[in-house]
Amino acid sequence: MATVSMTRGKFNGISACAGPNGVIAAAAMDQRGSLQKSIAKARGEDGKALPDDLSELKAAVTEVLTPHATAILMDPEYGLVALERKAPGTGVLLAYEKTGYDATVKGRLPDLLDEWSVIRLKERGADAVKILLYYDPDDDATINTIKHAFIERVGSECTANDIAFFLEPVTYADGVSGADWARRKPDAVTKGMAEFSKPQYGVDVLKVEVPIDMKYVSGTKAFAGEEVYTRADALRLFREASTASAKPFIYLSAGVSNEIFTETLELAAESGADYSGVLCGRATWQEGVPIFGSQGAAALTAWLQDEGVRNINAVNSAVALGAKPWWTVYGGLDHINVVD
Repeated sequence: MATVSMTRGKFNGISACAGPNGVIAAAAMDQRGSLQKSIAKARGEDGKALPDDLSELKAAVTEVLTPHATAILMDPEYGLVALERKAPGTGVLLAYEKTGYDATVKGRLPDLLDEWSVIRLKERGADAVKILLYYDPDDDATINTIKHAFIERVGSECTANDIAFFLEPVTYADGVSGADWARRKPDAVTKGMAEFSKPQYGVDVLKVEVPIDMKYVSGTKAFAGEEVYTRADALRLFREASTASAKPFIYLSAGVSNEIFTETLELAAESGADYSGVLCGRATWQEGVPIFGSQGAAALTAWLQDEGVRNINAVNSAVALGAKPWWTVYGGLDHINVVD
């Protein structure tokens, strides 16, 4: 395999988010609007919790879980104070996109935080910049042209500032859900991975969904009764998506339970997919949000020290079964020429 060149900043940024073995076992705590609503709901309130509530929850999760993670993904709006409580040596990814999207405009178009730039994120300690992009590869060409140009701009900004760029393409198709979406999801995920592996986007690591919906995989504990894929189908789809990526990729948990996510990672390991770890959020800490909302930070901390640590260690154990170093896609560390 040919040698690839990588700048020192990008190489160091990815390495900072990974363990010494090259596997990324990161925690995600960049949720904003949805988390504010969840806290308010736990209190029996309408609307959203206050920003200080969000910051307090993020700080508790960061302090308890980062000793068990290689990196933490945080937003700069509510999470910078929380980063002061991370474990030493934990890598930092900072989100650059606004939370959610404007539902009144077709296409779930992305937008950047008004008061932030890659320079500012880097100055505040980011080892890598993360963008979430809602993406339907079969959407109107005009919409996807806007999204492609958007990612090209962010990629160029990261390249200019020599910082690693993690892209999270979250697939969807408007009006499609349930088993119908489960049938379409593998193709959407695979196409997205292939598209954003292209060099013009400047992406260094893809943070992607698994290419199947576990509750439709017969023969698994997560199976809910309606078969869309056999276990053999699922293994094949993992491999096909893996082959489509020319960049290192890691899996997101997508809000499923810890039990389902760990079983998913076991299936990924069985498939032989060349994934390089996880950036896992809600599967680790989401059950603690109602505790925080109703009982406060001390109760959440106690829950995290017990169940939260158990959850993240379960994910880490599943990752260890099959995740490969991030440099695997390049043929090994000796195939990367780091340019100062």
